[in-house]
Amino acid sequence: MTRDLKQTIKDKARQLGFVLTGVTIPARPLHYSTFENWLAQGHHGTMDYLATDRSRARRANPLEILPECKSILVLATPYDPPLPIDGSGVRGRIASYARGADYHEVLPARMKELVQFIEEQAGGPIKNRYYTDTGPVLERDLAQRAGIGWIGRNTCLINPKQGSYFFLSEILLDLELDPDPPFATDHCGACRRCIEACPTGCILPNRTLDATKCISYLTIELKDDIPVDLREKIGDWAFGCDICQMVCPWNRFAPQGDLAFEPNAPLPSLTEELALT
Repeated sequence: MTRDLKQTIKDKARQLGFVLTGVTIPARPLHYSTFENWLAQGHHGTMDYLATDRSRARRANPLEILPECKSILVLATPYDPPLPIDGSGVRGRIASYARGADYHEVLPARMKELVQFIEEQAGGPIKNRYYTDTGPVLERDLAQRAGIGWIGRNTCLINPKQGSYFFLSEILLDLELDPDPPFATDHCGACRRCIEACPTGCILPNRTLDATKCISYLTIELKDDIPVDLREKIGDWAFGCDICQMVCPWNRFAPQGDLAFEPNAPLPSLTEELALT
């Protein structure tokens, strides 16, 4: 029964735009000690909310979030790869994920609809919690354990068919579903393209990164002045960064993303901005 129900749920999830789905159990994350070491070395920078006792307790044990949790449904939604640089004088680049609709608004509505569908199939209310990027969970750890992909050298979750241009979401459920086998293989091999391409050298050998040097952190999370020695290395990135994904071989044939996240409009060029001043 649970196998049939799980497949029904996965089919509905795909209809809603979640192209990859997997189920895992609410066990302690396999990479939790890596997270603790990352915090201890201060690689989280000014993101102090990650280091609170409450945050750490919940990331260490999903049952701290939902004590009744029996299964975690992990979902992935694709967005378009970065647009090619056309030499038109664009004054600032924005990470591809941020060029369209805000996923914080789009994906929770879809997860809510999926939960309602699950409750209909199960025949009654089911206690749940769902997140996309905002929850106190180690998303990539859960996704690897749910069979969606492996954690690459650049710390992104990579799927052999989808690459890494996708958003992760999770639904904690008071519903027992058969867990999927974890993604056991690592397909980065000897490749170091992401490490060599990073202008600031933020990617560390143990598949973590020093956020205090990451362009995404510097242009989004950091509220203080950007350190002088890193300013020139940021280049023309104004919000986020795609470099480590752009050079990843697994993204060479990344499929088209969800229509909801298509770029809203092209960025203005330097010539266009000067014409308006």
